[in-house]
Amino acid sequence: MAGFSIDRFVDLYAHRTSGMSASEVRALFAVASRPEVVSLAGGMPFVQALATDDVLDVVREVFDEHGSAALQYGGGQGAPGLREQLTRLMAAEAIEGDPEDIVITTGAQQALDLIGKIFVDPGDLIAVEAPAYVGALTAFGAYEPRYLQLEIDDDGMLVDQLEEALVRGERPKFVYTCPNFGNPSGVTLSYDRRRQLVALCRETGIPIIEDNPYGLLQFEGEPLPALRALDPENVIYLGTVSKVFSPGVRIGWALAEQSVVQRLVLAKEAADLCGSSFTMLVTERYFADEERWRSNLASLVETYRSRCRAMLEAIDEHFPDGAMWTRPAGGFYVWVTLPEWFDTRAMLAAAVERRVAYVPGTAFYPDGRGGNQMRLAFCYPSEDRIREGISRLGALLEDEQDLYRSLHP
Repeated sequence: MAGFSIDRFVDLYAHRTSGMSASEVRALFAVASRPEVVSLAGGMPFVQALATDDVLDVVREVFDEHGSAALQYGGGQGAPGLREQLTRLMAAEAIEGDPEDIVITTGAQQALDLIGKIFVDPGDLIAVEAPAYVGALTAFGAYEPRYLQLEIDDDGMLVDQLEEALVRGERPKFVYTCPNFGNPSGVTLSYDRRRQLVALCRETGIPIIEDNPYGLLQFEGEPLPALRALDPENVIYLGTVSKVFSPGVRIGWALAEQSVVQRLVLAKEAADLCGSSFTMLVTERYFADEERWRSNLASLVETYRSRCRAMLEAIDEHFPDGAMWTRPAGGFYVWVTLPEWFDTRAMLAAAVERRVAYVPGTAFYPDGRGGNQMRLAFCYPSEDRIREGISRLGALLEDEQDLYRSLHP
């Protein structure tokens, strides 16, 4: 019978699969695809801003130069030309790198999985921001770690909490952070805390995993130095072209010292043997023209600036008293904290009935807290759709608040 099956292998699965569950973000994509629903949930880049002619030109150039070889297997570490090109892309954020110290991955998401595979044994402690990127929690979770959750404020991770944990005798295998316009919080780690974090981790020999998908999408203020730039020897840097070119080409990378690179390559070859030669060549050629990619990036940044402002203005107008939210200077997301009695997970069905979607905060904590929080994405809908979605959501929040007050006079 379609849609129903008996799991005949239930007693045979590895123990680690018992903790695996579908991402709440992924589960919302089906809802988000309905045209009547304003999706403030998924962090989909606005690829429509990319000049289609530029991409077609790049593809033609790849086939003109490489012919059918563009469709062949490649090396496990990734195409040398692309690795060279990515050093120039990172230089735009003052990050120095050697092509030999780069591993190309299937999106930065695969890099997160490989990091978990080579570093984490069951029961190991790892430090993450609270809230943290759900994809990182999913990737690391397969290797059964324990979590040291470090809270954030408007200046990013509270590094003092890491120092206090170390004094207590806790020692994480690594610290994972998304320091620029973080997912889901939208906040940026301050300069002073960056220096504090790299000094503390350097002193204690704890590596930092710096995940930086949004660094080039800054639309307010001045850029801060990457953690990798502050300490190249102790920071493993993860990058992606998904936010500045195309998520569909699935090109990410890890920049690390050689002993880490060698293990990452072995782990990647065990997972998928090699990446796509075609998409690596297309990506290499796209970024070879600096004027082209910078022009397209500028268009994206302006789009996200306008949409973020529309969202913040609408939240100011429509959200009830007691709500708090971040004010990002780049990236994709606004993080909302409501009074404690709100349950954003339980409220989601009612939101979808009102034709608006968001991601409940519980998705971003390994212990399931965050029930009164939500992530709102401004990257994909138009300004008018964002305003309409926030208006619908604000009306729901007001109704929920009125109901609560009537039951708790």
